[in-house]
Amino acid sequence: MQEDHDLDDAVSADINMTPLIDIMLVLLIIFMLTSSIGLESGLDIDLPQVSSATSAQEGTSVLLSLDRHGMIAVQGKTTDLNHVQDAIKEALAQNHTQTVVLEGDHQSTFGLAVKVMDYAKAAGATKFAIAAELEAAK
Repeated sequence: MQEDHDLDDAVSADINMTPLIDIMLVLLIIFMLTSSIGLESGLDIDLPQVSSATSAQEGTSVLLSLDRHGMIAVQGKTTDLNHVQDAIKEALAQNHTQTVVLEGDHQSTFGLAVKVMDYAKAAGATKFAIAAELEAAK
């Protein structure tokens, strides 16, 4: 009788951590996939619309963004006009590319876009593309 009483005292309640760890790893994988699906420009950009589109080029490129207030971002990191050439040069080297995609708000100024493209060319870019949204079919 005494032995049965000792066995009841020795029982411990353990929480099985394996299912919790499995769920956390699945959530981590989902977060990693959804956070890297698209490269964000870092600025609120309202792209101009076009009636026809060309096919997207495969490969890596450096994304330059211009917003309506004159803010500039290189690969999602904001910079000023004085440091944009260095930022572009660094991004081109990191991505091992010479292609630059210019993403400008439809209210941004043309002069600033030309200046940024000139800095990109001086930083080593040889291929340029301009991002736009396709107009809805009428």
